[in-house]
Amino acid sequence: MNEEIIQNLNERLDSAIDKGREILESEELHIRLEEARAQTEATIRKHPIKSVVLGLAVGYIAAKIFTSED
Repeated sequence: MNEEIIQNLNERLDSAIDKGREILESEELHIRLEEARAQTEATIRKHPIKSVVLGLAVGYIAAKIFTSED
């Protein structure tokens, strides 16, 4: 029975890996990423001060979350 469970898990894992590869190799993904990059760049150029302030705020919050006080 344990071998059956392991076999099933291996098949599901292989399937998930194959789907992940298909997604990463997808031309649509590359197009969407390029569009997102261009839009982000345009927004930063349009609002540079707000972008810097937002970046600093996000960095500060992330540092507070991930820095332990031990």
